[in-house]
Amino acid sequence: MNSTPSSDIRAMRATASALDAQRRKLPVLGDPRRSPNVADVARHISALGELITDLGNEVRFSASQEPEAHTARVITGFATTVRPTGQAASALGEVAHQLSFLDRTEHLRDEPGADDARETAVQVIDDSLSTADTALREATDSLRAASATVSPPSVRLRAALSRSAAAPSAAAPPPAAQTAAVPAGVVRRSR
Repeated sequence: MNSTPSSDIRAMRATASALDAQRRKLPVLGDPRRSPNVADVARHISALGELITDLGNEVRFSASQEPEAHTARVITGFATTVRPTGQAASALGEVAHQLSFLDRTEHLRDEPGADDARETAVQVIDDSLSTADTALREATDSLRAASATVSPPSVRLRAALSRSAAAPSAAAPPPAAQTAAVPAGVVRRSR
């Protein structure tokens, strides 16, 4: 069974919505309800891994179908979304790493050198969360934009484009152009 443009659009939009939902669930430093912890970050990484698998499956499914006019755009849309989604997962891996460091060094909090290292870890966490947010926003926007290219324009839009894109009918050539076509030596008189 071949996919249709409308089923591909639905799949692309659903995946974009799932990516956006993950972005909205990202931890936020300083927000007690969304403060990062290793277990929650690991769940986000797993969820992104599942979405990457879904993206790969969509590419594989589309590539295994008989090619249609929209197939290449669908494959490109899903395939190009893998990179920013992977980048978000990688950034969250860094967040988990730094959170683990903070947990392990909690007892050293008042030591002179540990405080600087812990502050650096917090900054890395903040930067990595920002990277994950940006990457997931890019993935979502990219997939939504790609879904808009899959469907052929509606009948009304095609009709409007054909009316506005049509060249005006050619006017009769000016008299000078007619004179130029007269063989040499023939005098033409106007009335």
